[in-house]
Amino acid sequence: MTAPEKARLSLDPTLTRQGAVDGAWWPATYDAGAELPALIAAIDQRLNRRVLRVGLHLDTWDNIPHRIAAPGRHVKVGWFRTIDPHVVNLIIPGIEHLNLLVIPPGTTPAAADKALGMATRCRGRTRPGDILTAADRNSSLDATEQDLSLAGWDNEGGQPQQPARGDFAS
Repeated sequence: MTAPEKARLSLDPTLTRQGAVDGAWWPATYDAGAELPALIAAIDQRLNRRVLRVGLHLDTWDNIPHRIAAPGRHVKVGWFRTIDPHVVNLIIPGIEHLNLLVIPPGTTPAAADKALGMATRCRGRTRPGDILTAADRNSSLDATEQDLSLAGWDNEGGQPQQPARGDFAS
């Protein structure tokens, strides 16, 4: 048996729970049985706490086991149709829960890197799908342009906000 690949993961360092997600995860595939062990190990190590449960969207993932073996325990895996398809939810003692944006496995490295960063900085009601859309659209922009673009993202309609008529300098 080979060791699982290291998880491609970003977490909000403060875990202040101010956004729709607390970080992002870029799995190599949608095979939950193959991908979850590395994610669970990475979260256990980074937070120095043990993941107890994982929640996934049923229609997004393949090969969803009932439990995942982890050091000293088995982590229960639940699957739902009510969870956002772009999110994996982890239940961890001492933390209400952790929501991670799931970056689709086929995403380009540039867009995935942008999404990994954006997911740790988004505040308010920015939806997970909006982060993926913005990351894909902004994957060629430099960091300053990308930050400005994200700052103007409309959380309700998923479109860039347009300045009011009086906001343009003449």
